[in-house]
Amino acid sequence: MTPDALLMRISGMSGFQMLGWRGLCLGLIFLTAWALTSKARRTDLARLGSGTAVIVIACQVMNTTLFPIGIAIAPVAPVLLGVATVPVWSALLARWLYAETATRATWIAIALVILGLTVAISDKGEAALDADALAGAACGLGVAFALALIFVTLRHNPRLPLLLVIGLGSMLSGTAGWLSIGSAQMTDGTVWAVLLSALLILPLSFFALNEASRHTAAANVSLLLLLETVLAPIWVWLGTGETPSPRMMVGGAVVIVTLAVYVLRMRRLSRMPARELSL
Repeated sequence: MTPDALLMRISGMSGFQMLGWRGLCLGLIFLTAWALTSKARRTDLARLGSGTAVIVIACQVMNTTLFPIGIAIAPVAPVLLGVATVPVWSALLARWLYAETATRATWIAIALVILGLTVAISDKGEAALDADALAGAACGLGVAFALALIFVTLRHNPRLPLLLVIGLGSMLSGTAGWLSIGSAQMTDGTVWAVLLSALLILPLSFFALNEASRHTAAANVSLLLLLETVLAPIWVWLGTGETPSPRMMVGGAVVIVTLAVYVLRMRRLSRMPARELSL
């Protein structure tokens, strides 16, 4: 997912233009994949009437809508800072909705990651709290809440047809974006950039993240998602020549080291026998 912000900038499109392309392409890919791979289509369609399916679809609409709008109207940094709160929302929602407790190590990792992200993006210019930056941060917070709720819901509802619900949510948001702009203006800008993101990067990353949420705690998936906030500026540097600031590199180092230690520790603990863990 990390090159996404760079490609969105290269496209030069408005938020609703990007929403139209990204939502429709992502929706078509996921729905096609569901139609080709599902062995119980009638059962999957019947599950769309459940409350959990409606929640995931609505959250996908919210997620796919707010991110391109935030990137279009605000600097990248405050949007990504809002998105960086995903692990906090994941841990809180898992606790509130399903009584799933996060370990002390998870909370420590969350605190250190948020600290690193704050250092990384608190440089001059993009850190200014003007109206655009606040609007971008609000969009990022909305994306974070929506992603966290998707992760938590999918983890506790493994029979929910992932490709179908995510595809429908994306299709709904993309249709809204296309209708709000009109076909005549949808080709304004650099179309190949938004198509590369919509047809390749988004489908692979969204599927991987949502599939991962079925196999581990939502907070763990969210922590890895935070790498986008650190790696996205590197893609911008490689693509545009904009060098990351020293503060960005220091904050990024905090995030990467924290995540590496956390993942390695959790992997080691998962291999320890129950008796040793209790000591």
